[in-house]
Amino acid sequence: MNRLLLLEDGSIFKGRGFGAASDATGEVVFSTGMTGYQESITDQSYNGQMLVFTYPLIGNAGINRDDYESIDPTTKAVIVKEFARVPSNWRSQMSLDEFLKNKKIPGLAGVDTRKLTRIIREHGTMRGMIIDAEDDLRHAFDQLKATVLPSNQVAQVSTTRSYVSPGKGKNVVVIDFGLKHSILNELNQRDCHVTVLPYNTSAETILSLQPDGVMLTNGPGDPTSVPHVLTMIQEIQEKLPVFGICLGHQLIALANGASTFKMKFGHRGFNHPVKEIATGRIDFTSQNHGYAVDAASIDKEKLLVTHIELNDGTVEGVKHRYHPVFSVQYHPDAAPGPHDAAHLFDQFMELMDAWKETKKNA
Repeated sequence: MNRLLLLEDGSIFKGRGFGAASDATGEVVFSTGMTGYQESITDQSYNGQMLVFTYPLIGNAGINRDDYESIDPTTKAVIVKEFARVPSNWRSQMSLDEFLKNKKIPGLAGVDTRKLTRIIREHGTMRGMIIDAEDDLRHAFDQLKATVLPSNQVAQVSTTRSYVSPGKGKNVVVIDFGLKHSILNELNQRDCHVTVLPYNTSAETILSLQPDGVMLTNGPGDPTSVPHVLTMIQEIQEKLPVFGICLGHQLIALANGASTFKMKFGHRGFNHPVKEIATGRIDFTSQNHGYAVDAASIDKEKLLVTHIELNDGTVEGVKHRYHPVFSVQYHPDAAPGPHDAAHLFDQFMELMDAWKETKKNA
């Protein structure tokens, strides 16, 4: 089926539909990752977004049971140069086409993704719409220009009920803003007893579980759209070790007086070099975010910048000067991507041990 991608700047891209045959509207973003399309599509940080893959062939390994980052992805559409109709991998359970049909996500192939990516890099992320080639273009563009993208994205993807991932080690509470399953995997590998709570859980409820530490996960959208979370962070950071990832990082910064801004086209991919300022160590990282912490807004009496992105100098990590709190903008759990930064989970374990020892001796 011939289908079209319309951009709000008037650009039109022709392609062939695959996956679900439905129309879609969302924010068009691109990922530079060469692998990991299943993890990316199922990452809830892509909620409401139309995901363009810059790598020219997507789907050649099919879809398997192990690489889901969520069971019900909320990515709006998948746009590729070419997709593999017949996957070849011993773990494959179905093709990308079958998967997208099952999840009711439309795909568009045959697109000049290089040209599309250059437009986004030059003009920034923008709204887009996938329609049938026979549809009325004028009406479709009018609809696209009138579209208001949702701002309650965290509420759409966070769990609504608490649940436990059992372990016999440290008692860790995870606040779900759109978590990736790989975060739970990393904690489970360290034998943590994990309790996952909804994004709007109160500090009182968190503290009542007597956790050794709290993790604030990744998630979609503008961090200022969940202002009530800041009060919760302010209350728990004085009492417990806290580790924030991606959106969790931005919320920790906001809770301590900093501000955030929307990036032109964001960081999405698995090859972003990040430097740890104190040691000079450079990790290649997995990233997926359209907002960043404004370096000029950081209160240096409260927060210390620990990491920066080498390509554009954006803030990639902070830690609190007085409380056991640290965060990074990237995904140390990778999945997909390099595992250079997995040691940060060990750092979180060490922080919880040190904090417990401090409280014991107080």
